[in-house]
Amino acid sequence: MRRIFIKDVLQEHIIITGSDAHHLGRVMRAKAGDHIVVADDMGKVAECEITGFTENTVELKLLQELEERTESPVEITLVQCLPKGDKLELITQKATELGINSIVPVISANCVVKYDSKKAKAKQDKWQKIANEAGKQCGRSQLPEVQPVQTLKQWLENNAGDAALALCMCYENEEQQGIKEFLKANTDKKRFAIVIGPEGGFSLEEAELARSLGIASVSLGTRILRAETAAIAAMTIVQYEIGDLGGR
Repeated sequence: MRRIFIKDVLQEHIIITGSDAHHLGRVMRAKAGDHIVVADDMGKVAECEITGFTENTVELKLLQELEERTESPVEITLVQCLPKGDKLELITQKATELGINSIVPVISANCVVKYDSKKAKAKQDKWQKIANEAGKQCGRSQLPEVQPVQTLKQWLENNAGDAALALCMCYENEEQQGIKEFLKANTDKKRFAIVIGPEGGFSLEEAELARSLGIASVSLGTRILRAETAAIAAMTIVQYEIGDLGGR
């Protein structure tokens, strides 16, 4: 069944507006009596029946709430330094499928990509749309948030002091600790943030900043990975080790 998300809570009668109403009525050619799945802001999911249309709305009736277990038991944030081209589109899609909760696009010293404020907002909106579509396709009950583009330094300094957050930077020059070791040392945590560099990796100054803030430096292995491969690999490892990938 078609899945949509609403910025509201489930109730007996629901009115869908905007792009979802347009897609249901004009693109999917839905009709009264069709059933769809609706997920709300609280992560609740229900099967609903389409009961009517207006020019700009679709009216639904709640039939039954559904028990879904599509969300990971841990909360994961991907902090991704801006890669070249449209790679962040792929990363956003796959990270959503892997069950992450938030994506933070950041600017670091070796980022080639440069956005002014208008372009950065347009990109954020596009990445959020990709996350929304991926979430619908893979059956998520909650959609990840794509945060505004910001600097790596800003994000690290704002979040390094969070004692409840297990935070690590995947650094190609790290030789002492692997990501698996880091995760095993933080099995008591429910919130994780993984920082992935751009094509040129992190600068020495950025690595030193992370170290000075107490942020763990971890290795993903002996081979140098592309930015998009590193992000997907890191998310997969986290979900396999402490999340729900492979079954609970």
